[in-house]
Parts: sequence; C-alpha cells; structure tokens
Amino acid sequence: MDAAVIGGGVIGLSVAWRAARAGLNVAVVDPDPGSGASHFAAGMIAPVGEAEFGEEAVVALNRDSAARYPSFIAELELDAGRSAGYRQTGTLHVAVDGDEQIALEREFRFRQQLGLPVERLTSRQTRELEPGLAPSVRGGMLVQTDHQVDPRAMVPTLLQACSRLGVQIHRSRASLLVDRGRVTGVALESGERLEVPKVVLAAGCWSGNVPGVPHDDIPPVRPVKGQILRLRGVPELIARTIRGGSVYILPRGDGRVVIGGTVEERGFDTAVIAGAVYELLREARALVPDVAELELVEASAGLRPGSPDNMPMVGDSTTGGLIVATGHYRNGYLLAPATADAVSGVLAGAPWPEATRPWAPSRFRRTAEVGA
Repeated sequence: MDAAVIGGGVIGLSVAWRAARAGLNVAVVDPDPGSGASHFAAGMIAPVGEAEFGEEAVVALNRDSAARYPSFIAELELDAGRSAGYRQTGTLHVAVDGDEQIALEREFRFRQQLGLPVERLTSRQTRELEPGLAPSVRGGMLVQTDHQVDPRAMVPTLLQACSRLGVQIHRSRASLLVDRGRVTGVALESGERLEVPKVVLAAGCWSGNVPGVPHDDIPPVRPVKGQILRLRGVPELIARTIRGGSVYILPRGDGRVVIGGTVEERGFDTAVIAGAVYELLREARALVPDVAELELVEASAGLRPGSPDNMPMVGDSTTGGLIVATGHYRNGYLLAPATADAVSGVLAGAPWPEATRPWAPSRFRRTAEVGA
C-alpha cells in the first residue's frame, strides 16, 4: 500500500480519490466517513462572495480552487456514476436598511479594487432578479461566478468513486505509527496495522487528537461551531444564494433550502440552541419573507476545523512521510480540488505547488521558535 488517509471528510476523501486516480494504492481510515463537518456544511463555492478584508492573499488561491471545480466534478461523477450536486447558481448579497447599504457598498468597492467580478444593483434590479425578496431591500451585489455543491450528494459520490477505484475504507479510529522520526503506518482499533510509507492527516478539527502524532507535528486546529437549518418547500422561492446581515439562504433547486450559519467558539459542543435557530430564521425571514412558510426539516450543528489564522494547514510535517491537510475552516468544499490535487501529486512524487506554500504547517512552527 502506498498511503493512508486519516479522516473521511470531503478533504480526506478527495485526496484519496485523486491519489487512486493517479494509480496509487490508498486506504482511508475513519470511524464514520462523511459524518463530520462535511455532512453539515452548506457547500458554498464562493471565493468572490466570501472574500474578506485582510485576507487578500488567499483570494487568488480560493479562486484557483473554484476554477478547478467543473473538471473536478466531471471526473468525479464519471468515476462514481452518480451526481455530486454541483450547481452554478451565483450569489446575491442584499442590504435591508441604510447601514447595510453602506456596508454593502464598502464590500463592493473592496472587490472592485481586487479586480473581482461583481455587479452593483439598485433595489429594483435586485428584486427583479429575485422577486421573493422583501420589499425593504435597498440594493444588492451580484456575484455570478459563485457556485455550490450539495454535501449530502458529494460525500456519497466521493465514497463511491473511491470504492470503484479500489480505495480501502476502514471504519475505525486510527493511531499513527512512527519509528525513528518516520511514518511506518497506521494502527486500527482492531489491532490491525496498515504498513504505509506516507500518511495524510485530514481529520478536520479532530486532527490534533489523533494518537501517535509527534508533539511537534500536532496541528493547532480547533473546532468552530456552526449551526445550520434545512428546510423544504417550493422550488421557485429563490434561484440564487441570498446573503444579508449575518445569514445566508441557499437553494438546492428542488425545494430544499439551507439557512446558516453561526460562527461560535464553543469547543466540541454540537448542541442545537433554540436561540440560534430563532435568530437564523428571523434574519432569513427579513430577507425572504416566505421562508416562514417552509417546512423545517433539520436543525443541526457541525464543527469546522479552524487554524490560528483561519487558513488551511496543508504540507509536510517534520515527521518523514506525514502530510498535514486540515484547518480549512469554512472553505473545505471550496478548497477540496486544490488540496486534493496538491496532496495527491506529492504522494505520487511531485513537489508541492508554489501556490500552496502559504498553507505550509511550518508557518506556525517558525512563529513558535521566534517566540521562544
């Protein structure tokens, strides 16, 4: 066997699938693949809509990964023989009062300065695009290039593609095996040992808790709670993802609607809180009033893997053969193609792409050394 991946979320499964496609013999070890943050995520592919002040350096990386999506999905669906739920829908940012209108204008100017494809809309133009919006909407910003994928379709599709390409799926917790500073394999709960020369640590917010990882290589990843709602109703409610205030409303095109999402630093707590459900529904209803008429199907909470700077940690560790691929925070689905291509390439013997060097885990080790 050539490599093992610890973690069966969208990142781990994408890496395993791409590596198997390159001809490598790969195993994935996870007690319940696809059940973590990847299961609860909304699946937005929004490098332009979610561009943040102070994070200009990562916009190009995010857009590069988004640009890989059409071919990534085409190959994935070919290998799996089923849909991954990818839709090119766009995002409409809206303002419902004067303060939000001022903030939206600032967001628009910021993206314009970065040369990003955005269009400013009047209140009338905004409501003409989406008649279901509240009459109080003051204006909008359209991002046609933002897309989405349905996690509830993509994870099973990745699992099927991996299975068809011969990836071994071990439903077990894993411990890393290291001897003399180099990876020798992975131990399963049953006592079975997978002898491999390379291991990818892609266990999301649990990556720092995997037994056997040498202390200096434990990634500084933390759980960031996100509560999210899933509703069902009429397909024609909205055609695009709607964002306003601190909420987004994402349509699947078949009547299903996702509303999210909170950002909470509460450790490994996954409880769904009534107040959070109320606030999400209240803010969503202020944007699209008919949301109140939809059936509430699910209220859930997932744990995003956050790093100290909220950028991914993807690269070599100080332990020979151990590759880290975690810390994708809110962008696991967005960055899955770029991460999978880079890591699978390294597993096959290629060097790290220049574009991924800002993600190297060593940036935190250097900070620690300077601080010491």
